[in-house]
Amino acid sequence: MKSKRILSGPYLFWAVSFIIIPLLMIVYYGMTNQDGAFTWMNLAKITTPENLKALGLALLLSFISTIICLLMAYPLAMILSKINVNQTSFVVLIFILPMWMNFLLRTLAWQTLLEKNGVINGILSFFHLPSLSIINTPYAIILGMVYNFLPFMVLPIYNILVKIDKNVIDAALDLGASNFQTLTKIIIPLSIPGVISGITMVFVPALTTFVISDLLGGSKILLIGNVIEQEFKQGSNWHVGSGLSLVLMIFIILSMALIAKYDKDGEGNAF
Repeated sequence: MKSKRILSGPYLFWAVSFIIIPLLMIVYYGMTNQDGAFTWMNLAKITTPENLKALGLALLLSFISTIICLLMAYPLAMILSKINVNQTSFVVLIFILPMWMNFLLRTLAWQTLLEKNGVINGILSFFHLPSLSIINTPYAIILGMVYNFLPFMVLPIYNILVKIDKNVIDAALDLGASNFQTLTKIIIPLSIPGVISGITMVFVPALTTFVISDLLGGSKILLIGNVIEQEFKQGSNWHVGSGLSLVLMIFIILSMALIAKYDKDGEGNAF
């Protein structure tokens, strides 16, 4: 028992230093003014027209990106779950390999590809095709979100699909169920924990991101993450920035509640 406590020491130190203390600082700054007095005004800043617009756009783009990731990830996860183990390991490795690269570098690569004189337009010009003008638009931001967060949708769904007993599927087919009925009545309901986990792992970082919108939106499209970044870095107003961060934590708490409800055993957790 004593040895377990000793082994848990580094983790507890890490959790307190880098999770609990920063969180308490955010709560303190978010609930106080410049004089240290308690106030709700920092949270109320979310109701200004500019911040509501940034929050609404962030919610919209995050929702669209999450739906696209789900539509792309589910078929891919099903394909991966049906091939043999050795092939699966190789394919999964190839799929998650870009995740080993720095997030900023991955996004900068798309900026290079999509810009007016970038690689994609260079190829289109070579074949005398119309050029693409999606850089610095919401479409570019969605593309960046989907590219960066798609693996976080695939892996939880794949993790739950490989755990489904194949005998259950075979039994449904033997009893006369069509492939579509087996998919809708057996496979999809059993994979809900992985789907919920994937949706959460894509939606939350997409909602709070500011790097993707900065680089692919050209700082012309402000999401709520950009507003918070500006409050901390440009305005040096930690109180308002922390207050807006606390508002975003509502969505994180709701996501955690969804996981707790639909994935009680953590089956959809691929990490």
